[in-house]
Amino acid sequence: MPTAKFVEKYDLYGAEDHRDAERALETINREGIEIVRVVWPDQHGLLRGKALTVPAFKAALASGNDITMAPFFFDTANAIVMNPFTPDGGFTIEGLGGSPNVKMVPDPSTFTLLPWAEKTALVFCDLYMSNGTPFPLAPRTILRNTLAAMADNGCELIAGLEMEWYLTKIVDDGLGTSSLGAPGSPADPPTVAPVSRGYNYLLVDHLDEVDGILRPIRNALSSMGLPVRSFDDEWAPSQMETTFDILPGLAAADSAALFRTTAKQIAKRNGHLASFMCTPAIEGFYANGWHLHTSIADLDTGENLMVPTGDAPLSDLGLHYIGGTLEHGAAASVFTTPTINGYRRRRPYSLAPDRLAWGQDNRAAMMRVISAPGDTASHVENRVGDSAANPYLYIAAQAVAGLDGILNRTDPGAPSEDPYSADVPQLPATLAEAIAELNQNAFYRKTFGDGFIDYMVTMKRSETTRYDAWVAENPDESTYVNGVTDWEHREYFEIF
Repeated sequence: MPTAKFVEKYDLYGAEDHRDAERALETINREGIEIVRVVWPDQHGLLRGKALTVPAFKAALASGNDITMAPFFFDTANAIVMNPFTPDGGFTIEGLGGSPNVKMVPDPSTFTLLPWAEKTALVFCDLYMSNGTPFPLAPRTILRNTLAAMADNGCELIAGLEMEWYLTKIVDDGLGTSSLGAPGSPADPPTVAPVSRGYNYLLVDHLDEVDGILRPIRNALSSMGLPVRSFDDEWAPSQMETTFDILPGLAAADSAALFRTTAKQIAKRNGHLASFMCTPAIEGFYANGWHLHTSIADLDTGENLMVPTGDAPLSDLGLHYIGGTLEHGAAASVFTTPTINGYRRRRPYSLAPDRLAWGQDNRAAMMRVISAPGDTASHVENRVGDSAANPYLYIAAQAVAGLDGILNRTDPGAPSEDPYSADVPQLPATLAEAIAELNQNAFYRKTFGDGFIDYMVTMKRSETTRYDAWVAENPDESTYVNGVTDWEHREYFEIF
């Protein structure tokens, strides 16, 4: 008998996966697809992978596709944080020494055509070790495990996305004249100009100014089936906001990752740069946030379990969900706000939360309740997120904390009418503080695993160490733009 191939050997596809794989192959034949980008989200939420020919993609559906785990050694500037050639590779997880290959196994349900790339499709992958076990550092695996725990308790996370970002025009790409970078030292980003001027919230004239570049992005998202609800002119010049209708947790994370890569690639092809960095070092720019809307549905019926009755702001389950999210909110900061730059949002009276408070339809609170008695759309909005957050880890951190609150009936305390003066614990004010919170947090060590938490702490400390060294050499804050260092702009502006 022939030896079973990887996917069959480890029983990685169910019946629906096989049907999705057949549909993907039919689409390839019908559309004349030549290249399939097989991608996976790394620890920073960036999509990495390979462009496979059609025969190679067909083989990957049966055998997976080998790829080096090397990107998991890199921080946001591609500094090599772990030494892959020590016996354990610098990890506390067995089997990762020597930078071994991992298997990319396509999730065929995510197969989609890329409207901006000729005869090209994309599919998200899950990563596996050579023995068929899930790769323990993969953010998509972390989210899958979290959602499985919810399912074991008869419920499902439903998420809506509201993401702010900047659209700028490239004036000088700098290729040939600027630094190309090195490991641990990012390349100089392109010189850009804003695409509009003035602080005007929801100004339709601003939307019209940039319609020519937004249109291909909108059309691509619609063609790929992403449930886009709106493109808005946000508060600052060149600042956009894009919102999506609700999706189940994993689909929401995939959609967020696909949206960001779509916006960035189409903008770049048209001489623009889309950035999801929180606060670029560009005069007049303001902070971007990512507001994550969530509810909990009954796994069998789809009923929204947060809908309130009487005068209550939410159901008891919904209030306990808030309680868990607040209880674990400080330690979750590494996942909701993973960049040094993102903590510039956490200022009083800035419409971004600075402490662990909740309120009814209050945009100053971390957890904003949007509800009405009997309203099946009742839900909560977490306003803490950095627009550069890893979608998989942001959603996973929210889901696991909310589930803990539900299971332990955690009391969220009283709602606040003035969250910025509420007598409740503060959120971490810097990434360094957030790392310290996560490092000593027993809850996330239990739910995400010691190995993963140790890894994330080590990875993010590399980032803060490099930043601190730069600030020590460049202490003159008068040289910063919007209070943002050149280090932050080079580190995050183009990559995110």
